[in-house]
Amino acid sequence: MNGFLLLIPFLLIRFLLMFIINKEAIQRAAHFAPVQGNEKIAYYIYQILNVIMYIYLFFLSIKIDFSWVFYVGAICYVLGLCLCAVSIVSFSSPNDTGMNKNGIYKISRNPMYVSYFVCFIGMVLLTKSIMLLILVLVFQISAHWIIISEERWCIEKFGTAYREYMKKVRRYF
Repeated sequence: MNGFLLLIPFLLIRFLLMFIINKEAIQRAAHFAPVQGNEKIAYYIYQILNVIMYIYLFFLSIKIDFSWVFYVGAICYVLGLCLCAVSIVSFSSPNDTGMNKNGIYKISRNPMYVSYFVCFIGMVLLTKSIMLLILVLVFQISAHWIIISEERWCIEKFGTAYREYMKKVRRYF
């Protein structure tokens, strides 16, 4: 079975679900905070790797062998999809100021990024691709720099309210 099939549910959840719930959320999700210094490099790496991972999955096969790696991969993949869906539902309903502190955002400031990582680790295990693992790890490191720029932007936009939120809720989990 082609590895690209793993992307179909992921992309449907990531984009179609958000579009169905709140069309304005798509615009908010597509907005990247202004980057500076090394964050610019991380931003370009993040965007390029996003495309490379999607294309690379076309050339991979899902290895259905019922080993522990297959089961752990399937669990990570499904868990990542579920976490992504829950994150999108919460993201699509910000408070009046535009800040997300509801639902899963009470536990993590960046649940969508976490869900992407968990889902892609599942894809790595299901395809048993070391190259995809390397791409995912570099992608996640670049995502961390994107998150730092987003936090700086949120502090500028929401001020004390976001600083208080940062004190109460962890960056990841």
